[in-house]
Amino acid sequence: MRIKQWIAGVLLAWCATQVFAVAPIKHWQSSQGGRVYFVQSTGLPMVDIRLQFAAGSARDGQHYGLAKLTNRLLKTGAGAWSADQIAQRFDEVGAQYNASVNKDYAQIQLRTLTDKRLLDQALTTFQAIAAKPQFKEDDFQRIKSQTLVELKQQQERPAHIAQKTFSQALYGQHPYAHLSSGSIETVGALTVGDIKQFYQQYYGAKNAILVIVGDLTEVQAHNIAEKLYEPLARGQSAKPLVAVTLPSSGKVEHIDFPSTQTHVLAGLPVLSRIDKDYFPLYVGNHILGGSGLVSILFNEIREKRGLAYSAYSYFSPLAQKGPFTMGLQTKNKQRKIAIDVLQKTLHDFIEKGPSEVELEAAKKNITGGFVLRFDNNRKLLNYVAMIAFYQLPLDYLETFQSKVAQVSKEDIKAAFKRRVPENLLQIISVGGSGE
Repeated sequence: MRIKQWIAGVLLAWCATQVFAVAPIKHWQSSQGGRVYFVQSTGLPMVDIRLQFAAGSARDGQHYGLAKLTNRLLKTGAGAWSADQIAQRFDEVGAQYNASVNKDYAQIQLRTLTDKRLLDQALTTFQAIAAKPQFKEDDFQRIKSQTLVELKQQQERPAHIAQKTFSQALYGQHPYAHLSSGSIETVGALTVGDIKQFYQQYYGAKNAILVIVGDLTEVQAHNIAEKLYEPLARGQSAKPLVAVTLPSSGKVEHIDFPSTQTHVLAGLPVLSRIDKDYFPLYVGNHILGGSGLVSILFNEIREKRGLAYSAYSYFSPLAQKGPFTMGLQTKNKQRKIAIDVLQKTLHDFIEKGPSEVELEAAKKNITGGFVLRFDNNRKLLNYVAMIAFYQLPLDYLETFQSKVAQVSKEDIKAAFKRRVPENLLQIISVGGSGE
């Protein structure tokens, strides 16, 4: 407890005085063949570490939910320790562990102090989770049962039904079509053997990146990388995912659900992380629906017509084309008019683009607040991991603002017209009929 109180005090003092700048990203390969990315961040005696594997839900095959369940099971027992002992070992040194999965990758993450004794215990525990998970049958059955309960509860939420149906409409037979959580049927059929096989196939050094951000020297970072990679099987890099194709036709589908509000999602698969249209689409969407209360969608749907509490749009770039999503919630009886306004607003934006005033305001907003996106080690870790996984230029953070500043109105119009064909829009709504 005293360690946690000390950490809190140090954090408060550091945040009050820290001035942030883009630090250089060092990059090398471990002796096991694993990629390493390191940013030295002095001032706070802490380090954030992430091991990230190309082991997201797009690798599930037909076993939807397999990647996520594997990731959840890692900390239920590893090396010589049970789940309780692992939690105690982290707690003794004030360390924090978490794990998550998305469509492209799975990750495990550690935050710990850099004092040698505390760091060594946290790293040894983290190393066991990554390289020596136990995958005991009783732990598997327990986590599987919890997952099935969660999936059953999700079936009672219109937002979940909308998201699941939307993903299927966008991606059809592509591995991105199913949600990372899987389904009751697919998770129910999983065995501990499936978990072990998935782990062996994807949790190897050559299929991983290691990101380290914190108050360490480069020599210390090298030592940590060797310590974490050494016990991992070498493995193989995962094969690239198949390309995403656009839906063959547009769709408007309504699913009846006993709720007072209708959830609406509309969009298409559009944007990968390395797409040349990334910046025009990113800046354009900030104006269209990504800037909250001052976006065009919010103004047209909420302010002018009172059809929804909020309306938004965003791109979720992935290794292959990630979704462009527009969304809102509205009263059941207003569903059709809200969808009409949503479509017309998108159409007008594609045809006319933003005004020069809107464009300049967006650029100032994006670049002015950019430094706040990595104003602490954890946020910076997220960015460096994204750069590393998608193999973006190492100067991505340094050049981001200038690339935003270069975007023109014509760039935005051309990118949206080229990449967001309105006739193929997939529109899914879930709620009462409104009759």
